[in-house]
Amino acid sequence: MSTTTATSLPTLTLPSAYGTLSEYTMYGPGQFTRPSAPITSRHVYAAAHVIPLMTADNTPGADAELDWNATLAYRHELWSYGLGVADAMDTAQRGMGLDYAATCELIRRSAAEAADVVSSGKYPALAGKTVRDLVSCGAGTDQLDPAAVSAGPEGLAAVTAAYLEMLDVVESSGAKIIIMCSRALTKVARNAEDYLDVYSQLLDAAKQPVILHWLGPMFDPALAGYWGSDDVATATGTFLRLIEKHADKVDGVKVSLLDAEHETQLRSALPESVRLYTGDDFNYPELIHGDGELHSDALLGIFAAIYPAASTALQAYDAGEADRGRAILDSTRELGKHIFSAPTLYYKTGIAFLAWLNGHQSGFQMVGGLHSGRSVAHLAHTFVLADKAGLLLDPQLAAERMTQLLAVYGIEQKGARA
Repeated sequence: MSTTTATSLPTLTLPSAYGTLSEYTMYGPGQFTRPSAPITSRHVYAAAHVIPLMTADNTPGADAELDWNATLAYRHELWSYGLGVADAMDTAQRGMGLDYAATCELIRRSAAEAADVVSSGKYPALAGKTVRDLVSCGAGTDQLDPAAVSAGPEGLAAVTAAYLEMLDVVESSGAKIIIMCSRALTKVARNAEDYLDVYSQLLDAAKQPVILHWLGPMFDPALAGYWGSDDVATATGTFLRLIEKHADKVDGVKVSLLDAEHETQLRSALPESVRLYTGDDFNYPELIHGDGELHSDALLGIFAAIYPAASTALQAYDAGEADRGRAILDSTRELGKHIFSAPTLYYKTGIAFLAWLNGHQSGFQMVGGLHSGRSVAHLAHTFVLADKAGLLLDPQLAAERMTQLLAVYGIEQKGARA
């Protein structure tokens, strides 16, 4: 057990990436506040994770069994801070443990929960908001096995049909649609025109404006060459052609390429009516802050981990205190870089780890066994960076849980029995 006194914060023995152990004394929680009115300066969605039943078969390949009470309670926590929720995205382990049936159920339940929040007026920070403001959900093609989809027109037709099926699931729930990248489309598309043809059909079918998501190969290697080219500039040209042709059906674009310069250039090139929701979990402070003329909105996985700080920063922007807002976001940057460090696709492990430390799930487990995706040294550094950013809101609980995890790895604390 970590050491502490009535007047001190817990001290733990933590491992490092170099195999050494050192003492670390916690700093304590930051001064974060829930908003008393809607956030207006930026449009923001936090991409939320899912919480499994702790007694389920949470191993690779097993069907996902979710703890619905805990999963939906986490969405309420995000809403209470005035943030929208992006659901059924890669943060929710879409394509990495969350199977198709569970995905559809998640979309329906999250949207229904959002509808209840809207009708009840439960949170002052969401006054006047719609279900689409509270929750946006990913529409993909994960009911298809990419390896089984044939090349050519038949494969493209199968991908389009799968997308349209998912668009109907999201749209009928009342949530805003996020059109996700498709591994199956990457396999069967022969050129940029195939991408444009499939996406044009989807945008024509959508009844309300959607968010287009461009997820880079650092998050999912199977998406290399999306939009018909491995060259980012060429792919961006195709992306812009699609948006310009269908600007009335595009609410915004979420770009997850971890390239701030590319994002600022794309932001300037977008039609005035189309938002850029940054998906850059490394460079979000400067992109959200903007250059004095344009800024990015946000649809971020890291916001599911730093939501108290993110909300407080956005409240500062609303109050005209942009420098304070930027400083708060900057204070979380090192945590974001660490959680999303290579291999980036395992960032979800850090999101769930912090949710466990903060008491939002009873155990440190994830569907598909993904809780084993990071080393104990990586998790220990996540603990330190989250604490320094003030994001471990109950230090004693966080220390107790971290101590339990360390004990599993054979790392004893001072004063503990050998």
